[in-house]
Amino acid sequence: MEASLSATVRDASARRAFRYLVAAGFNTAFGLAIYPLLLWGFPWLRVHYMIGLFIAQALSLTFAYSSYKLGVFRTRGRYAREITAFLSFYGVNYAANWIALPAVVEFAHIPPIIAQLMFSAVIMASSYFWHSKVTFGGAK
Repeated sequence: MEASLSATVRDASARRAFRYLVAAGFNTAFGLAIYPLLLWGFPWLRVHYMIGLFIAQALSLTFAYSSYKLGVFRTRGRYAREITAFLSFYGVNYAANWIALPAVVEFAHIPPIIAQLMFSAVIMASSYFWHSKVTFGGAK
């Protein structure tokens, strides 16, 4: 019985990790696409690229939270706790992004889209650990 339970837990963890990779792929595609689409679709955002970043981040957060909650961790209720933990992770990262993006664009002369891709790589690397342990901690 113990071996069977252990195998079931491993299988469930592997399925959740696979679901996370799939959701992260969609979230990444959405998150990476929305910022350039906004800048290309609304010429005034090319000048006001930080407003574009704000809009892109709000849309990306909504998309990501929904996909992780419903598709990966499949938790019920606990919205206030989960959203608070979810937003705290991204709040810290986005605050750093709001400092780093203009610095990289203005001082290193890297185009905003390239600079944002670079910063996104940092966020992607740390999000599974945070969401599995903190945001949706205890999810089966």
